[in-house]
Amino acid sequence: MVVAGEASGDQLAAELVHALRDQSGQTLLPPTRDPQPLRADLEPGFFGAGGRRMRDAGVELAIDLTQTTVFGITGVLRHYFRFLHYRNQLLQVAVQRQPDVLVGVDYSGFNRSLAAAVCRHVRHQSRAFGNWRPKIVQFVSPQVWASRESRVYQLQRDYDLILSIFPFEKPWYAEHAPRVRVEFVGHFLVDRHPDAQTLRQSRPVSAATPARVLLLPGSRKGELTRHIPVIVEAARRILAKRKAVFTLVLPNEELRNTFTGIINQPGIHIDTQIGRLPEALATADLAIASSGTVTLECAWFGVPTVVLYRLSRFEYEIGRRIVKVPYIAMPNLLAGEAVFPEFIQEAATPEALATAALQFLEDDTLRARTRKQINRAVATLGPPGSCRRAAKAVLSLLDSRASPDYRARAV
Repeated sequence: MVVAGEASGDQLAAELVHALRDQSGQTLLPPTRDPQPLRADLEPGFFGAGGRRMRDAGVELAIDLTQTTVFGITGVLRHYFRFLHYRNQLLQVAVQRQPDVLVGVDYSGFNRSLAAAVCRHVRHQSRAFGNWRPKIVQFVSPQVWASRESRVYQLQRDYDLILSIFPFEKPWYAEHAPRVRVEFVGHFLVDRHPDAQTLRQSRPVSAATPARVLLLPGSRKGELTRHIPVIVEAARRILAKRKAVFTLVLPNEELRNTFTGIINQPGIHIDTQIGRLPEALATADLAIASSGTVTLECAWFGVPTVVLYRLSRFEYEIGRRIVKVPYIAMPNLLAGEAVFPEFIQEAATPEALATAALQFLEDDTLRARTRKQINRAVATLGPPGSCRRAAKAVLSLLDSRASPDYRARAV
C-alpha cells in the first residue's frame, strides 16, 4: 500500500513503484522442496492513494490526494475533518486488504496519522486469527530535526523503516531515536537530472548582455499571493540598474490566470512559463526563489539563488518559536553556511532582494565562489539510484517478516 499527496509526492511514489517492480523481479527466493511453500515469487500488487502518476504506474487508487493541497497550520486546521475522513477511509482499505508493507511517501503529517491508526488497529485486533502485522515505511523523513523534535518518538514507535534523502539525517536519528531503522538512500534529483551541471549553458554575465533571471515564487496559491508582488517589484529594481530578461515559472495554467494582473505591469515585461523548470534552470544566470525543494534544484543546476519566504503573521510567530535550524534553504543546511542569501518575512523586501541579486550579477568572484560552494553541498546527496536503493530496503523488510526480532509495537 502506497500513500502520497501533492504532485511531487505522486511523482516520487510512482518512481518507487517502478523500482519495486524491477527489484522484486530480480529477487528470487531460495529453492524449496516443499510442494506448498509459505512464500513464492509473485509480482507485487500496489494500491493506496496518490494521483495521476501513481495511477499510470499501475497503482489502484482509493483516493486522489493530489486534489487537496494545503500549506501551513491554518490550512491544515481549515481542512482537518476532510483529512480525518480520508485517513479513516484509507485505514478501512488497509484493514480490508491487509498489505504486507505500507509505504508513506512524503506528506508527513497525513502519513504519520495513518501509520499511527494502523498500529493502533494492529495492537487491538481481537478477532480470531488476527495476525496481520504490516511493515510500515516512510520515504522522505519528516523534518523532525528542524522543528517539533518530539515527533521522533512517534516515528520510533510506529515505523519499521525511515528512508532518508539527506546525508545528515541518519546520524541525527542515531543520536535521538536509535531504535528506529534509518537508511540514507540519496536524493531523487540525482536521477532526474543526472547531467544538470555539465549541460548548463553557463556564460560570463556582462553589463552589456541581458542577465537571464528566473523568478520562482512557489507552487501554492498562498505563497504566490505573498511572493509575486515582492518579486515583481524586485525585478523592476534590477531592471533599473542593468539589462535583464525575466522568466516566471508557475506550476499550472490556473495560477497564471489568477495572477496575470499582478505579473503584467507597466514598465516591465516578465515571460510566464508553465512547468519545464529544468529547461529554465539550464539557461539561467540567477534565480529569486521561494524557499522549498526548488532551492535545491537551483543548487543542483549551479544557479546562484536569492531565497525569500513570507507567511501569515500567525504562522510566522509559531514557526519562529519552533524552528531550530539556522537556515531555511536546504543548500545552506547542506553547506553549513548561508551560500544563498535568505530573506524571511519583513526582511523579504523588493529592495533587499534586488540588492542581493545585483551583487550576484555584478560580482564574478562572488558568483564563482557560490557555485563552488553549492557544488560541494549537492555532492553529498549521494550517487544515482535513490529509488532503486529505497526499493531494495523496502523489499528487505519482507525478507525479515519471519524474524523473531519483530517490532514490539506489533505484538
